[in-house]
Amino acid sequence: MAERLLLEAKIRDNVGSKEADKCRKQGQTPAIIYGHKKEPRAITLNAHDFVEGLHHGHRIMDLKINGDKETVLIKDLQYDPLGKDVIHADLLVVNVTERVQVAIPIEVKGTPKGTEEGGILQTHIDSLQIECTVTNIPETLTISVKEINVGDALHAKDIELPTGTKLVTDPETLVVSCNIVTEAEVAEAEEEVEEEMAAPEIIGEEEKEEIEKQPQEEKKTEEKEEKEEK
Repeated sequence: MAERLLLEAKIRDNVGSKEADKCRKQGQTPAIIYGHKKEPRAITLNAHDFVEGLHHGHRIMDLKINGDKETVLIKDLQYDPLGKDVIHADLLVVNVTERVQVAIPIEVKGTPKGTEEGGILQTHIDSLQIECTVTNIPETLTISVKEINVGDALHAKDIELPTGTKLVTDPETLVVSCNIVTEAEVAEAEEEVEEEMAAPEIIGEEEKEEIEKQPQEEKKTEEKEEKEEK
């Protein structure tokens, strides 16, 4: 097992968006650490070291906070609008022997046999929720679709999981399927889109009354102006 990454973390006394922005400008990544019946704590991490750890596949890290060491699992990451830089992290305190529930990305490989008959592969979900020990969290779940024919499908229960892991997602959840999309279905989908785009604006009763009043008010104004001119 690879050695866990050790990072220095500092407690943030001041929180809020402005303080978080200030941290980022100073080369720090704001984060929240919680779990194991401890009060959530706002911290900062060296942005460069933290991102380097992510790039090397570290999902479990050791943090040194005020002289104490805690093991954490990266629970969630928030990125900037361009999806480039990590702007915040949620870190869950864990015991390396405990089991946790995590969402693991699905990686689809291969070309279905059904595509030779005009079938199209459709992916319905992009991750599976599993339960495993903290030290055995897989990076991805790879599934081969080479043997899938038209009309075939793979459900969550069909996906082979690593030893020691347990499926949490509903076993009957549809993962991928291969079907022939007819011209009629394509045309129907296009018609639905066109209808949505051409759909008239729904006007509420109050708005309708206001609109109906406008011509009458304009007419009264015109009649009044005509009388004044005479």
